[in-house]
Amino acid sequence: MEAVRPWPLWLQGLALLWGRAVAGLERIRSTVPPAPAQACSAFSQKSCEECLKNVSCLWCYTNNTCIDYPVRSILPPSALCSLSNARWGVCWINFEALIIAMAVVAGLILVSITVCCCYCCYCRRRSRRLDEEEEQLARKREERRLQSLQRKHERKLKHDEIRKKYGLLQDSDNPYSRFENE
Repeated sequence: MEAVRPWPLWLQGLALLWGRAVAGLERIRSTVPPAPAQACSAFSQKSCEECLKNVSCLWCYTNNTCIDYPVRSILPPSALCSLSNARWGVCWINFEALIIAMAVVAGLILVSITVCCCYCCYCRRRSRRLDEEEEQLARKREERRLQSLQRKHERKLKHDEIRKKYGLLQDSDNPYSRFENE
């Protein structure tokens, strides 16, 4: 049975960081009393900045009106206000640019995560391949060393036979040997 692998350390850190951020937001929400909610239409014919102080409002530049953001649909319908004239969150960027910017940022994040994952997988596979290659080289090196020792032993036996044949080898069996004068 395969052992259960724990979550990666970076993922645990990310979860801890997210938990701390949520706890911090909850603490801020509990300490700051909510502002009395005003209807968005009360900010019509005023300024965009005043309208967008309330996050549930949408400012339309075509007729300078502040309207409730249509939360049932993600994007405000064009009958309500065109995307190029709608402002939400900040007055200096229109809704079209905001959507494009958010899509680009989300795309960059996804691409960077994908690249990081692919790079990590490639490195892991490559390091595994290098370990296998090192192990294979070590085995071949050991085989060559053993073959070399075997050939060396065979050569020594052959040379000893030749020395014995010509009387150049001292036999341990025969302690008496011929003494030569020079």
